[in-house]
Amino acid sequence: MSLKLSWNSEQTAYEITPALIEKLKTLLSLAGKQEEVPDGEVALTFVDDEAIQELNKQYRGLDKPTDVLSFAMREMGEDEIEIIYGDDGFEEVEYADETDGEEAGTTEDDDSDDDGYEEPLGDIIISVPRAIAQADEYGHSVERELGFLFVHGFLHLIGYDHQDEEEEKVMFGKQEHILQQAGLTR
Repeated sequence: MSLKLSWNSEQTAYEITPALIEKLKTLLSLAGKQEEVPDGEVALTFVDDEAIQELNKQYRGLDKPTDVLSFAMREMGEDEIEIIYGDDGFEEVEYADETDGEEAGTTEDDDSDDDGYEEPLGDIIISVPRAIAQADEYGHSVERELGFLFVHGFLHLIGYDHQDEEEEKVMFGKQEHILQQAGLTR
């Protein structure tokens, strides 16, 4: 299994410790095994409410802060935009249909190469102030709330959603199972 986590903190509300990162790596490993996702890279960024509100407005049309956002890289359907990262930034490439996107992307056989590159699964953005407030509201640790939001974001990256009651039940059940395995209980 070669799931990788890269992370960045752009907030000052909570110290992101090496122990927290190790716990998140454990959660990623458990989630990957449970969902049979053996490889890929997840980019995680911890931000403040202002930054996540701007992203929420830009990408979802909602001008308010939220707790977590996920941007999947493997979801390439009709009329979706693929973002290709280069050494000096990124450029957006829009495909007219799924066939064009498949031709330009990688195949299953070349998901990773010899220099340690892992295909990006996507980005997870977590608002740390939201996580702190929610941890207080729910009566559990900030570490558990950050873990919950991270697993929630990961499940979105691999295609889960909670648009209706049944989907929510499935997704939240999977989250709780992973959190329990990692010892992050309420």
